[in-house]
Amino acid sequence: MTPMVKAEGVHKSYGAAHILRGIDLEVQNGEVFCLIGPSGSGKSTFLRCINHLEKINAGRLYVDGELVGYRQKGDKLYELKDSEVALQRRDIGMVFQRFNLFPHMTALANVMEAPIQVKGETKAVARERAERLLDRVGLGDKAGNYPSQLSGGQQQRVAIARALAMEPKLMLFDEPTSALDPELVGDVLDVMRDLAESGMTMVVVTHEMGFAREVGDSLVFMDGGVVVESGHPRDVLTKPQHDRTKAFLSKVL
Repeated sequence: MTPMVKAEGVHKSYGAAHILRGIDLEVQNGEVFCLIGPSGSGKSTFLRCINHLEKINAGRLYVDGELVGYRQKGDKLYELKDSEVALQRRDIGMVFQRFNLFPHMTALANVMEAPIQVKGETKAVARERAERLLDRVGLGDKAGNYPSQLSGGQQQRVAIARALAMEPKLMLFDEPTSALDPELVGDVLDVMRDLAESGMTMVVVTHEMGFAREVGDSLVFMDGGVVVESGHPRDVLTKPQHDRTKAFLSKVL
């Protein structure tokens, strides 16, 4: 089967700072793939490369067999137009650390907006799906509330519903609970568990080791822009093989 995500020798630099140093990995369809590692290890940068929010400097990134951000002719790569990249992103939902909701729109309107503007759906169709998704994330009774009237955890669940409204085949989560008060984390993780059980392919940058162990199918530990160790989450978390992994986990577990 074609992997949902395939990275081949991915490099990313900002000037002299070499952030990703040859990432090779595959995410299978329906898999929950967790990325862990210290701050600055390249996890979030790699996630943003998957949907071309960051342009890679070398290598190849594929989503569902399609080269992301570029077209290849012979041995050369040609960057796609912004409109072509936008078409690719329609299939990739992303949830950020910060919720990035439109403050002047209700929860319902936030979830409806992209399908109407990007896919040209009617308001009736978009509303029906938005109401269903808000119910799914436990916020059906908050449809008319504005972001300022919602807790951080509720805003993040609206952000997840908004990403799902585009009916993506891949969901990217960039430390979705890191900005939340501890008592609000559980509700967001419950929504992500539900997504995993439904078969959604997910790439999750996280510090929630319990979630990675319970829900993840694969886990990668990154440091210094490289994959240091990978495997089943329980194996990596309980029997790490690399000294760097052991040192990191001794501080977070």
